[in-house]
Amino acid sequence: MCSHWVVLVFCCLGQLCADQSLKPQVAAPQLATNNPTLTTVALEKPFCMFDSSLCPNKSYIIYLYAMKESASAISSLVTDNSSKPLDSTFQQTSGGQLGPYKAALFNVPNCASPPKLADVGDVNKVSDVLKQYLFRVGDDGTCLYDPNFLAVCNPPLAPDTTYRFKYVLLDSTEGIMKDQTLWSDPIKTRRVKLPLKIDTWPGRRSGDMIVITSILSVLVFLLLAGFLAFVSSAVMGSEGSSAETRCVSQTIEQSEQRPHLSSE
Repeated sequence: MCSHWVVLVFCCLGQLCADQSLKPQVAAPQLATNNPTLTTVALEKPFCMFDSSLCPNKSYIIYLYAMKESASAISSLVTDNSSKPLDSTFQQTSGGQLGPYKAALFNVPNCASPPKLADVGDVNKVSDVLKQYLFRVGDDGTCLYDPNFLAVCNPPLAPDTTYRFKYVLLDSTEGIMKDQTLWSDPIKTRRVKLPLKIDTWPGRRSGDMIVITSILSVLVFLLLAGFLAFVSSAVMGSEGSSAETRCVSQTIEQSEQRPHLSSE
């Protein structure tokens, strides 16, 4: 009985004194290659982040908020005066430019049985492991344009733009925030590369180098074709002169033989 009260006490203290050093992190590169992309960022789900704030017989859910780093610090709050989480959408905040928007909601990850990262090597389990371990912000390309879409919209992020993210623990019964992380470190999506600056195989040549290489290749081809034509004409000329020489020789021989025949 005593231990039960101790748990409750620590639970209540956890609600008041959250671990403010915790914040969303970019997913490990072994599990999310090419991260961030032009329009998405893969984050680790908050495993064991809110354990001190979870009380028995309570129902909780996680909200994920996103905003552009250029948004005002004053507008970075994710709750109202009554500790209720904001329901700001991507459209209402101009994609996070005016403040944070709710990008996702999901169940609290089970800290007691996290996904086994060793299962990533199993083709039959990798999809399930990644779904448990990661959340990809900006992964829904259709929700903005679907009039029947009612869930939380998680549309693509803007390329070459810096974002910050925050996890919020919500008491589903009371509808109020119980805990939250710090805003993440700045995370920037990739920049769209101009065609002339795209690295190409082999040698990672620039667009200018590709053009120069193409021109040189054409010139070499023309020189080779000219050389072959010259050699061919020379050979044909040599054969023609040889035939002419043989013809002259035969004529001389015939002229030499005619007097001999007449003398006989």
